[in-house]
Amino acid sequence: MALLKVSDIHVSYGSIRAIKGISFEVNEGEIVTLIGANGAGKSTTLNTVSGLLRPTEGTIEFDGKVINNLPAHKLIPLGIVLCPEGRRVFSHMTVEENLDMGGYTKSKQENKDSLEMVYEYFPRLKERRSQSAGTLSGGEQQMLAMGRALMSRPRLMMLDEPSMGLAPILVDQIFDIIKTLHKNGSTILLVEQNASAALKIADRAYVLETGHITKSGTGQELAQSDDIRKAYLGG
Repeated sequence: MALLKVSDIHVSYGSIRAIKGISFEVNEGEIVTLIGANGAGKSTTLNTVSGLLRPTEGTIEFDGKVINNLPAHKLIPLGIVLCPEGRRVFSHMTVEENLDMGGYTKSKQENKDSLEMVYEYFPRLKERRSQSAGTLSGGEQQMLAMGRALMSRPRLMMLDEPSMGLAPILVDQIFDIIKTLHKNGSTILLVEQNASAALKIADRAYVLETGHITKSGTGQELAQSDDIRKAYLGG
């Protein structure tokens, strides 16, 4: 059974229909990526799954339970966490305070264990744990946003444009961390403008165009598709 099952959802902003009946699944332990141009509906999809937006039609199921009508804060204890586009760290708080915010649904002991785990993944955050988050570089802020999401021990981690605005060497680091998380059993739904990097690490992928899914397959299949190469991979 799929961990996440999205069935024929429609999402509107006022009179604008952003998502027009998309369906997809994420199985436990997979990396699934959504690729597409700006404005295709990728971030809207993640925001809808995470409870920040409500579909006007269709259903979203997580672990067999319909979750469309649950508010965002009720989804975190179920194990769904969104690492948002633009990082959105609490800039005046320290690195460690930011991480503590990510574990607010867990016990003190669980948070202590989670903090050690996050510092293993991101040693640089440990070095800067007493530093204000606003003084970190873009790459470090992305690591902090991912670390904060990991603090709740999610069953499904959704990453929205984790490489946006980062230098190529940092993009490689972020994707290495995503691969390590996956190897260690994390289930990841990834939205990423860097289609080439996303397809390399994805088990499966879906292409979104103006609110519709137009193509799906394994990451490798889509990376080798002439249409996809021309449209998204510069080939």
